[in-house]
Amino acid sequence: MKQALIQNKTYYRWLKELKHKVRLVQIKAAVKVNSELLQFYWELGQDIVDKQKNAKWGDGFLKQLSIDLSSEFPDMKGFSLRNLKYIKQWHLFYSQKIEKSQQTVGQISSQALLQSEKLIGQQAVAQLIQIPWGHNIAIISKCKNLNEALFYIQKIIQNNWSRSVLTHHIERDLFKREGKAITNFKATLPEPQSDLARETLKDPYNFDFLTLTEKHNEKELENALINHVTKFLLELGAGFSYIGQQYKLEVSGDEFFIDLLFYHVKLHCYVVVELKAVKFKPEFAGKLNFYVSAVDGILKSEQDNTSIGILICKSKNDTVVEYALKDVHKPIGVSEYIITKNLPDEFRSSLPSIEDIEAELSRGEDT
Repeated sequence: MKQALIQNKTYYRWLKELKHKVRLVQIKAAVKVNSELLQFYWELGQDIVDKQKNAKWGDGFLKQLSIDLSSEFPDMKGFSLRNLKYIKQWHLFYSQKIEKSQQTVGQISSQALLQSEKLIGQQAVAQLIQIPWGHNIAIISKCKNLNEALFYIQKIIQNNWSRSVLTHHIERDLFKREGKAITNFKATLPEPQSDLARETLKDPYNFDFLTLTEKHNEKELENALINHVTKFLLELGAGFSYIGQQYKLEVSGDEFFIDLLFYHVKLHCYVVVELKAVKFKPEFAGKLNFYVSAVDGILKSEQDNTSIGILICKSKNDTVVEYALKDVHKPIGVSEYIITKNLPDEFRSSLPSIEDIEAELSRGEDT
């Protein structure tokens, strides 16, 4: 009977669907438990702040509370002294930031201010309890203000970031870099695609995961990025799918090569990336404009949106970039890149190449 059921296709399909439903229920249950726990943490944080302010229980209050709660609920790890301090810090971070932000709104009635604070507080808490507790701790430990914290909360919700990815982006100051590239997207793309495309770009791009000399050229930069393509994609952001390096386009018998070609699954368009290890020059925009046009003419299908181009330079003059993009008809953004860990130029010849490393590994396998 057991063997017959396993071989029955109808039963197998139903079992597969059932397993999928169970997993969805498990996920929903985990999210529900997380939300309920964090709602409790928020209320506990408020209680701790109020009791320490109004009750005369002394400096050892939190330590005694940790002992008493841990004794009653030994299976719960959230009642350690360290975590209770985080719960208090978490509540203070948002309640104080919200109150401070409201003070800048202007002269309004005290009743209206109270209602506004309550509304913003509810909205903030509704978002906070959607993300894991470890993510919340990382945000309050590393973010400087409410806007920055809410930015990362939204990113976690949208992209399902792990805590390590969140920490990576906070430490590399994504909040100050995202959407800061100079573009002509407003003039060349319809809304809301223009806004989404603009938010996709950063300025500057942080390539600190590379090991290059100060005088590196475009080819070295391009190869290094592809050798670290996973970290490069992480820096580019969610949605980028790598297609190829030195991607060949043939136009009426002439061959042209794009530095890097991607497809963005959220924007539903091709993304042409050109790299320049020098300061921006106006003619760079013209060349990239041609590449984007060629991709639209050769690769783009009816289901794809208009392709966009990203020019990543070693440095740029913002005014020159704005003039250069003013009459360009294809959507293009221009950003800089930074590498703060450049190697001294004299070390260039002493570094083994990829081919040298592969050859050395092959010799080791033969012995």
